[in-house]
Amino acid sequence: MKTATAERLHIGIFGPTNAGKSSLINALTLQDVALVSQTPGTTTDPVFKAMELQGVGPVVFIDTAGFNDEGELGEKRLERTRRILDRVDLAVLVMTDSVDEITPWRDELAGRDIPTIIVLNKVDLKDRSLLLKAIKHQLGEDVLAISTRSGQGIDTLRQRISALGVRADRFITEGLVEAGDVVVLVTPQDPAAPKGRLILPQVQVIRELLDRHCLTLVTNPEELAQALAGLTRPPSVIITDSQVFDRVYPLVPKETMLTSFSILFAGYKGDLDYFIDSAGAIDQLTPNSRVLIAEACTHAPIEEDIGTVKIPAMLRRRIGPELRIDFVRGSDFPQDVSSYDLIIQCGSCMVNRRQVLSRVAQAKAQGTPMTNYGVTLAKLQNILDRISRKRSS
Repeated sequence: MKTATAERLHIGIFGPTNAGKSSLINALTLQDVALVSQTPGTTTDPVFKAMELQGVGPVVFIDTAGFNDEGELGEKRLERTRRILDRVDLAVLVMTDSVDEITPWRDELAGRDIPTIIVLNKVDLKDRSLLLKAIKHQLGEDVLAISTRSGQGIDTLRQRISALGVRADRFITEGLVEAGDVVVLVTPQDPAAPKGRLILPQVQVIRELLDRHCLTLVTNPEELAQALAGLTRPPSVIITDSQVFDRVYPLVPKETMLTSFSILFAGYKGDLDYFIDSAGAIDQLTPNSRVLIAEACTHAPIEEDIGTVKIPAMLRRRIGPELRIDFVRGSDFPQDVSSYDLIIQCGSCMVNRRQVLSRVAQAKAQGTPMTNYGVTLAKLQNILDRISRKRSS
């Protein structure tokens, strides 16, 4: 199975126009991925290239517009570059002449706690040893000399990316299952999923449970009672689609833990404790409140869409039809969320952890509660206190 983009290490390439960012992407990937030109502003929208990087594994390189892009169009390009910072796990900052050209972005990356490698490009054009020495002294840190034309320093850069990019293994089912556990997955077939395929969270959880040597049983909600009756012992955990909590909950054995795919991903991608605490804000909503629902996917909403149809309907039945609900999709997310009384994020299976945590940090900084689909559905059905985060010790 091909590694999902959201599970790959996201490596952003940043720098001024014509610093050689696109050439660097091509040199690192050994492919002509990014368009290279001497014309300033050639790179407009960010360019993504998924590949396997030795020593790291699956990664996504992201080529971005130059920092010093000018004019109204240039500012729009820069805004897209700033949005990329929300999802970058590791940054390569490319410079050609002076520290001043990268200082604001270096500070921004440091403020976001994004590991950064600084490189001086085009060292093959002339003797730059004195410039390199001066830059190292000014920055007080190591700067790697490279040439995307001759290949100088590219292998060393790959090694540094590998050293910084190695991540500790994290499990979607962290703290919930152990080898030998019986786990039942309740997977109603989403109408948005292509025929013959499971949706991504279901696939990822099934694969992880198999890797962790759990005894895994997959069923539809309609066959859950029969599946449980066929077991010689109650399952350790039932993991269900959040949309069928109401059908699954009455069938859960007393000794069995209950959770959902969305809640698992809330912990895997975001801040589950914060999401659960924030769900209490639902009790404080009034007909005059504002709610923002953020869906990471960009597919067209379907008739029974959870984010645009089901959750809004449940909230309005509880709060009142006047409740204002706004929607954003894909990478769109307002810079100012302070006017909202609650943010409800999707399960986030299609975005990486860095992007979700960036939104969480923004919500916390602006004092806005933020939760997710699964937690919201459990709260609205009054079973949130029954949902398991970790197995009891």
